[in-house]
Amino acid sequence: MAYNIQTEKETLKGHIVYLSTVVEENLECAIRALIEKDPDIAHQVMQTDRCEVDYLEIDIEHECLRIMALHQPVASDLRFLVTVLKVNNDLERIGDLASKIADKVLLLYKADPGRFMSESMQVPEMFQGMFDKTLWMFKQSIEAFINEDTDLAYKVCLADDEVDLAKRSIYTELENIIMKDPAQQVYLAKLLSVARSTERIADHCTNICEDIIYMAQGKIVRHTGLERRQVTNDRKQEAGS
Repeated sequence: MAYNIQTEKETLKGHIVYLSTVVEENLECAIRALIEKDPDIAHQVMQTDRCEVDYLEIDIEHECLRIMALHQPVASDLRFLVTVLKVNNDLERIGDLASKIADKVLLLYKADPGRFMSESMQVPEMFQGMFDKTLWMFKQSIEAFINEDTDLAYKVCLADDEVDLAKRSIYTELENIIMKDPAQQVYLAKLLSVARSTERIADHCTNICEDIIYMAQGKIVRHTGLERRQVTNDRKQEAGS
């Protein structure tokens, strides 16, 4: 019985890694669709989320529940399965947020194709740093999950503050641009939404790493703030920040 559950755990880990690969590629494509103003890539991102990511998430959840019912795991085996369920949900939510970024590309393109494709409508360079840090957090959170690396998980959690700071800087800059050039309000408002979605993706990466710490150490760190987090994700979302 012990051998069987260990084998099933490794298979389940492989499913999570595959889902994370699909989500990572979709997130990178969503960012590329925005930077390159490519509605075709944006459409493909949304299709992949609906037709692959969502189904993979459901399959993994069913598999976790099946293993729980069959083996009635305890201790570290149970923590692993609980963590997989939660990581699975966070990956699906990241996929949704990548799709939301792609949707903003399509909305901008459909509203005014000529204006959207013009040289004057560019994504400010400050977004690239936020995108790069968030992608780094995502990749490292999956690496931490694969290797059960709590040191790396803590590093990813602390990096969330950098994304929060980048988002606040972007908000300030875009609001200043809107005040000077109201004609860009619709375009820049969509970019504000992209910044929000990117920040939420970083939050989900943090969630994944907090659950990795629980899986490996049996320690719940969700509400400790990891010494630097000042507000919960829900409060940030309610504030629209």
